[in-house]
Amino acid sequence: MARSAMSSADVLDTLAGVKPVPYWLDDPARPAAEPALTGGEQCDLLVVGGGYSGLWTALGAKERDPGREVVLIEAREAGWAASGRNGGFCAASLTHGFGNGLARWPGELPKLEELGARNLDEIEAALARHGIDCDFERTGEIDVATAPHQVDELTELYGEMSRLGLADGVELLDRDAVREQVDSPTFHGGLHDRAGVAMLNPAKLAWGLKAACLRLGVRVHENTPATALVRHGAGMAVRTPYGRVLARRVALATNVFPSLVKRVRPLTVPVYDYALTTEPLTQDQLDAIGWKNRQGLGDAANQFHYFRLTADHRILWGGYDAVYPYGGKLDAALDHRPETYARLAGHFFDCFPQLAGLRFSHAWGGAIDTCSRFSAFFGTAHQGRVAYAAGYTGLGVGATRFGADVMLDLLAGEPTERTCLEMVRTRPLPFPPEPFAWAGIGLTKWSLARADAHAGHRNLWLRTMDRLGLGFDS
Repeated sequence: MARSAMSSADVLDTLAGVKPVPYWLDDPARPAAEPALTGGEQCDLLVVGGGYSGLWTALGAKERDPGREVVLIEAREAGWAASGRNGGFCAASLTHGFGNGLARWPGELPKLEELGARNLDEIEAALARHGIDCDFERTGEIDVATAPHQVDELTELYGEMSRLGLADGVELLDRDAVREQVDSPTFHGGLHDRAGVAMLNPAKLAWGLKAACLRLGVRVHENTPATALVRHGAGMAVRTPYGRVLARRVALATNVFPSLVKRVRPLTVPVYDYALTTEPLTQDQLDAIGWKNRQGLGDAANQFHYFRLTADHRILWGGYDAVYPYGGKLDAALDHRPETYARLAGHFFDCFPQLAGLRFSHAWGGAIDTCSRFSAFFGTAHQGRVAYAAGYTGLGVGATRFGADVMLDLLAGEPTERTCLEMVRTRPLPFPPEPFAWAGIGLTKWSLARADAHAGHRNLWLRTMDRLGLGFDS
């Protein structure tokens, strides 16, 4: 990658006034929390978790059956975790990208792509139906090559899409074509998905879904963590600090947080991701980089960046570092990592030297629920009374709606086109206990960085992980 003309001291100076809070959540329109649960509740369906996964599940349950009594409990506030901290890329892909889907479910990939496209259409329709204003823009995304070997990789990927008849709306761009879209001296080419990705404000989406749930009669209790899940007669009981909920069925939408079904816990680990936003760009600054069509972008490296424009013309710039805490324990101290912010800022000016001196306004991090196959998995417990979905691995803004439908299908107990999928019926490999998880993830990160520096060559460790289906390709 080319280096910017800014010195290290000048780069650090652009972070001097940064606010250590997620840009999306730093909004005076943030709604007040609903009251915590005190005492007892009874319902047909209890949803545990107030991120996208839980909100889509509660909303879908009421839309399927308006008479169903639905309760949602959230340990903090709706959307405060990954749902309010992400980049705001809402992708159609259910498989964490075409390449991952092709490697894992080649036989049903056309069906998965069809269902993913339909899911994105249904998200757009639901936003209109419920009057949710979350700056939804179906602008597409460009995967950009920042090294020559990545051009070859994107070309090969496009060839596979074409072979399967799945390249509609996708265009392979050479160096000049991609720089006509967004101008960076680091860009060598790109793969432009024009229809399969939308940009949105993730916090506004979560808040809008919460408001829609309340309007349909979902009883929402925030600041109400679930502390235990036990059988109770023909249903289930979930304990909370000040009460409990008795429910015929339970949907667990806790994602990165420890599952109430203990056997699910080894299937995910938390990985911390980080992002910056700039101050709003002037028109001259926007013209300098030629970013006119508001597409999302992500580079094609293993240690990659994702970046996009916000509604008020800031650039959100995130990714690259992925931090796994020893033991897989969530740690609020890892929500901020100044050394990563400094690294991201330096990379930003390498990519856009035209913007030298632009300052950053917000910096934040958060945990992603990562699984070994890099895409969501699903299941049931307690003889079908409980359903769960987890493991979205950073691509859950759109896929969580599909996952909500899967959970509702599983709880209904009747086969559907979703529940018959191999992707839905199978589980990822669990992560090993410590210290093996720590050592393995550390070696994988080192190997991925080495592959980026050596024309994409995957060493013996990465090739072994590929053969085992552990999926660490980004």
